[in-house]
Amino acid sequence: MRENSLFRWILLALSGMVLMFIIAPLAGMFFHTGAADFFSTASESEVQKSIWLTIWVAFAGTLFFSIGAIPLAWFLARKNFPGKSIVQGIIDLPVVLPHTAAGIALLGFISREGFLGKVASAAGLDLVNHPSGIALAMAFVSLPFLINSAREGFASVPERLEKAALNLGAGQARVFFTISLPLAWRSIVSGFVMMFARGMSEFGAVVIIAYHPMVAPVLIYERFGSFGLKYARPAAVLFIIVALAVFVTLRLIPSGRKEKKPVHDAEAY
Repeated sequence: MRENSLFRWILLALSGMVLMFIIAPLAGMFFHTGAADFFSTASESEVQKSIWLTIWVAFAGTLFFSIGAIPLAWFLARKNFPGKSIVQGIIDLPVVLPHTAAGIALLGFISREGFLGKVASAAGLDLVNHPSGIALAMAFVSLPFLINSAREGFASVPERLEKAALNLGAGQARVFFTISLPLAWRSIVSGFVMMFARGMSEFGAVVIIAYHPMVAPVLIYERFGSFGLKYARPAAVLFIIVALAVFVTLRLIPSGRKEKKPVHDAEAY
């Protein structure tokens, strides 16, 4: 009994150390930011525009790429094919790449000399130093979060339910939208939120694609490089508060939503 109690205290101590490691720097930043500096920074038009740009571009990029990422996740969860492990490794590659390297690779693809850049230029759009280029940079480093979470969600759906619906005459599209998608919904939303949050925080790839217009991470870095910690800290605190509010709000959406129960009886088909 005493051994179990000692083991529990060791686990608690180690857990507390990790939590303190996460909390202490953030708490110190908040503690050293004066109210006057914080509200002065929050009232600046440049800061407000930067934070708003960060939020809507990250959300737009996540929403746009989810159109292809969710079907890809279903395909990976349901189909076996030669080279599947290679495909999964490619999907995870942006997570382990240095993000400056990811930005350089993406810049070569979307600049006017690159394939996508040439196509965009022909349509009158320059992706570099443009919100669309920022969205691409954010999505490039954050897509694995959505794909992997959605894949796990689809993999957890009993395949027998899909096969039963197909045997009853339902088409593949109807099975996907009435069974697979509703049952994997929470994992998909979780992945969507993680991709969105990761995109909001991206710096390395974004700063290579677009120093201007400045998203919040680039603005914070620019203020730190030009004026030092005291000037950058209030902007960082404000962005953390806004990002946390957005993140918590998005996290609460799936928990407050009743999942639609799929219909499996013969009469539905």
